[in-house]
Amino acid sequence: MRGILRSSGLSLSWGFLRRNNPLGSCLCYSKADMSAVAKARRLEGVDKNIWVEFVKLASTYKTVNLGQGFPNFPPPDFVREAFVEAISSNDTMIHQYTRAFGHPSLVTILAKFFGKLLGRELDPLTNVLVTVGAYQALFSCFQALVDDGDEVIIIEPFFDCYELMTEMAGGIPVFVPLQPKAAADGKLMSSGDWQLDPEELAAKFTKRTKAIVLNSPNNPLGKVFSRKELELIARLCVQHNVLCFSDEVYEWLVYDGNKHIRIASLPGMWERTVTIGSAGKTFSATGWKVGWALGPDELLTHLRTVHQNSVYHCATAAQVAVARALQIEYERLEKPESYFVQLPKELQQKRDQLVNCLSAVGMKPVVPEGTYFMMVDLSDFDAPLPDLQDSEEPYDFRFVKWMIKNKGLAAIPVSAFYSTPQKKNFDHFIRFCFAKENATLEAAAAILQQWSEMKPAQ
Repeated sequence: MRGILRSSGLSLSWGFLRRNNPLGSCLCYSKADMSAVAKARRLEGVDKNIWVEFVKLASTYKTVNLGQGFPNFPPPDFVREAFVEAISSNDTMIHQYTRAFGHPSLVTILAKFFGKLLGRELDPLTNVLVTVGAYQALFSCFQALVDDGDEVIIIEPFFDCYELMTEMAGGIPVFVPLQPKAAADGKLMSSGDWQLDPEELAAKFTKRTKAIVLNSPNNPLGKVFSRKELELIARLCVQHNVLCFSDEVYEWLVYDGNKHIRIASLPGMWERTVTIGSAGKTFSATGWKVGWALGPDELLTHLRTVHQNSVYHCATAAQVAVARALQIEYERLEKPESYFVQLPKELQQKRDQLVNCLSAVGMKPVVPEGTYFMMVDLSDFDAPLPDLQDSEEPYDFRFVKWMIKNKGLAAIPVSAFYSTPQKKNFDHFIRFCFAKENATLEAAAAILQQWSEMKPAQ
């Protein structure tokens, strides 16, 4: 009650309310009542978080963790040296507040770097916003640009926060699935075998559509959208005057000769696209929580309003370090010594190592074209399993929880990346992260091998 009155601009004491309430003691509420009153409606249905739940499980049972998407190997030397140099500097302002929308050195190199990649000149002060990781850039997009009743098209499977952030902004998620196509005989399925149906996608665009969320390379599938697919999305966005939130945090992690294409570089898309990036994914330093949003001033001005009234600005020293690291990479862009060239080669080897392991034990990996992640089909996994049917939870949730507790191996259930109507159709998939040290991947392989060699219960 006090919270309600305070939010209305009133500040009344509990004693005043009791003295002036004709119902007397009826004004008293239990803790349960006050808890129900206290929660804002925008939190209904979005209070649970898969990462909180499964990270806690993995930590509690001390697992070999192929679940959460972070490397357990260090960032490259030049990145760590940049951070040490930043915090050791005699410039005391590195330890104080900086420009709210991005430290000058960071927005300058981001504008220069991505201006070159996008083939256009970027203004560091109006076309770049530095955020607390890509997550906050996404949150700012939804809060700034999605209004009550707006429809947002989300391609399935999707990173789970897209749906929740749409709903928190008052928007309506509209889902369109990538459809898996059968692989050729004797071949493993690739993430490229999962494709949009052009007619189904086009039918999702209506007069109420405000934005489409694009994630390429895609988490959890690892799909890298082709130029043809992106041109289809771009054509529909232009035709219907729809925005695009383009989550490109895995832009450098692309394998097998595939190319990452930035949708903002396509005709008609710069003026309607917010492109989101991540220093954490770029430099294998996810704990630094430095991200960015790139786009036209007409869109970013609204993101800046959300940003300045929520986090205000990001850690100064981390921004200075990222700026230095990007400057080094800019000078060796596309050269063999570039980290952006070396890292995907290293991760492709790790991907292939995990593919071979999973195939050997009877699981069916979907070979990713990009990202840290691999979706795995459990349908033919013929190993001892308990009866996991007596629960309302999707099968993959039950499977992963049992595997964490009984086998000491952590993954993430893939149905978490689908809308409610689709969860049952994809609850035989789990997601592994292969951005791990070789020793971690070998430990996971040993668990799976030992498990697969056990005779199923008769």
